[in-house]
Amino acid sequence: MRNYEFVFIVHPDLDENAFNEICERIKGWINDLGGTVVSEDKWGKRRMAYPIRKQREGQYMLYNIQLDPEKVTELEHNMQLVESIMRYLTIKVEEDQPTLETE
Repeated sequence: MRNYEFVFIVHPDLDENAFNEICERIKGWINDLGGTVVSEDKWGKRRMAYPIRKQREGQYMLYNIQLDPEKVTELEHNMQLVESIMRYLTIKVEEDQPTLETE
C-alpha cells in the first residue's frame, strides 16, 4: 500500500447533504478497493484560478489515503462517473515529502 493525497472539487451549487453523500460514496469506493482513508480535510468553497464547466468556485475536499497502486486507476475511473465532481487529483506521497496544508 502506498500513501496518496487525493483532492477533488465538487460543484459549488450542491447543498451540504449532497456534498457529504458524495464524500461518503468516495470513501466507500476507497474501502471497497482495499484502501483506507487516513485523514480528511474539508477545505470548503473556494474560488478557482480558472472556470471549470462555467463555474468560478468549487467545494474542495482532501483525503490522505492508503491504497494499492494498481487500484488508483479504478478509483479515478469511478470519479469520472459522478457528474457533480468537476476535477480530482491523486498525488503519491513520498516518505520525506510534506503533505498539503490548509490555511
